Amino acid sequence: MKIPKRKLFLLIIFAYVAFSLYAAYNVFFSTKVISRVHRVVKKETVSGGVRDGGGAPFLARDWNPWEDEQVDYNSALTKKREAFKQHLARIDKNKATRYRVQIWGKAAIGIYLWEHILEGPLNPTDKVAQWREGELQSGKIDFSFYTGPAVVQGHVPLDMNSLVLVLNGREPQKVSYSTRWLEHVQALVKSRTVSHVAVVLLGNEHCHNDFIGPYLKRNGGFVDLLFVVYDSPWVNDKDVFQWPLGVATYRQFPMIRPNAQLITSNRPYLCNFLGTVYKNSSRETLMQVLKKSGLEEECITNAREKWLPQETADSLRQYQTALVQSELTLCPVGINSECYRIYEACSYGSVPVVEDVLTPGSCAAGSSSPLRLLKAAGAPFIFISDWKELAAILERERGMSQEQRVDRRRRLLEWYAGFRQQMKERFTEVLEENFFKNV
Repeated sequence: MKIPKRKLFLLIIFAYVAFSLYAAYNVFFSTKVISRVHRVVKKETVSGGVRDGGGAPFLARDWNPWEDEQVDYNSALTKKREAFKQHLARIDKNKATRYRVQIWGKAAIGIYLWEHILEGPLNPTDKVAQWREGELQSGKIDFSFYTGPAVVQGHVPLDMNSLVLVLNGREPQKVSYSTRWLEHVQALVKSRTVSHVAVVLLGNEHCHNDFIGPYLKRNGGFVDLLFVVYDSPWVNDKDVFQWPLGVATYRQFPMIRPNAQLITSNRPYLCNFLGTVYKNSSRETLMQVLKKSGLEEECITNAREKWLPQETADSLRQYQTALVQSELTLCPVGINSECYRIYEACSYGSVPVVEDVLTPGSCAAGSSSPLRLLKAAGAPFIFISDWKELAAILERERGMSQEQRVDRRRRLLEWYAGFRQQMKERFTEVLEENFFKNV
């Protein structure tokens, strides 16, 4: 059969190309790949890897002429995978060492805990908003905080099993309200919705806190930890801890950030006292001392006969002005020796002059009482046992230089910042140790 010239020409071209490729393959194999063949054969020492008698080598069934490149690639890939696994392990480990705690602020001291001690944000910023919340990290704990009148039983988001409840136990009405919250949380514990519970309690000023006793775990209850204001005899630093009263957040006293002017300004007054003067109290003695000594012009005073539960915008501004313009803030006892005024004076760098006497009631009596928490923290206050000592104190104040006053003011502000930080660390560490030690 005669082949057409066109097809014959194509066959010749195809044969030429095939021959060229075959020749190139032989050259490449003989010069570039043969060494790989030998290496593969040397690796195959089991039967079938080399012909009997040491004859010519043959290729292992799974031989790959690009083995070296593949090994390098696989090695790099393995390293990347291992590094990624380690990265994931670190993430998992970090997740494992972070814990979650929710705080329900059902008393005004919850704001002091959240904004002044933990320094957490609150949204919205409106202080009288019905619902406010915030989140922060402290130590190994991620905290979330809810407060406001709209935070009611059964309507607070709860996606964690560790809870801190902030309550007020000062008077019967507050105790009744707090008891209802305790019973609500007790039901959550029984249903295993909540596993760990701590309470921050604004205690009774006479230290009569028996209402919460049955709820403590030491007495068969469910409350693991209690942080209580005032010198309670229950404090043992194991499951009951003393907590600072703080500033009067219920009167909208703000968080003050120190600045240079607060430290270095020339304050025109030696002292201040704005408050209620109760009949037959040491506060009457205080006012008499100021009047007899002719010190009324050197101190800002505004005494009233009746206690007012709320501040107006004007009265709050007057009070803050008195603090920032006075070297000393006079802090006579009320129902208890510990008062908001002490912490508010510290906020503005005005040294508290504290009446160091034990008030009636069931609070702990001892060598460090009253105000043992502040004394243990080394509070740089002026402690007196009788307001008749005030005249001599103010006389010494007159002799101080501006440099000495500025230095003392700085030290007070630094101490107060350090005290709050100490309370923050203590609070966080106690929760970590008691809630998560077995996690």
